[in-house]
Amino acid sequence: MTNMWEAAVEAQIRSAQERGEFDNLPGAGKPIPGRNLPYDESWWIKSFMEREKLPSELLLPTPLQLRRRVERVPDEVRELPTEQAVREHCALLNTEIMAWLRLPTGPRVVVRPVNVDAVLRRWRDERRSAVASPAPPTAAHVDRTPRRAWWPWRRRSAA
Repeated sequence: MTNMWEAAVEAQIRSAQERGEFDNLPGAGKPIPGRNLPYDESWWIKSFMEREKLPSELLLPTPLQLRRRVERVPDEVRELPTEQAVREHCALLNTEIMAWLRLPTGPRVVVRPVNVDAVLRRWRDERRSAVASPAPPTAAHVDRTPRRAWWPWRRRSAA
């Protein structure tokens, strides 16, 4: 029975080769990646994360993920338009932190809720400094008036 099964599989492979279904496959003629490296138990996780372009931060335990998010709060709220949006962003993160504090899992790491008032104070200060020193003009603010040619001896034609 096994020989018949193997023969049927070999026949399908041979017919696929004759049809050219194995020609021009991606990676053909290239070495197998990681072939000469020592065995790694988590090779499949690493290859999945690389293939799907997932951040390695997802492998961290929950408290460390939360601490990283708390550290990034000033950068994340910088472009928010209103104080209400900043408060909502901080409230959402604080809700996740409080949920973890009620039922902690993973390593014992100190994670404190975000101080919304401090974040708002910093957000306001950055807004004031941005207004005091205007940003360089962007494409939307560029003056569209025609400019003279950079060489002074060339005259413009009268149109």
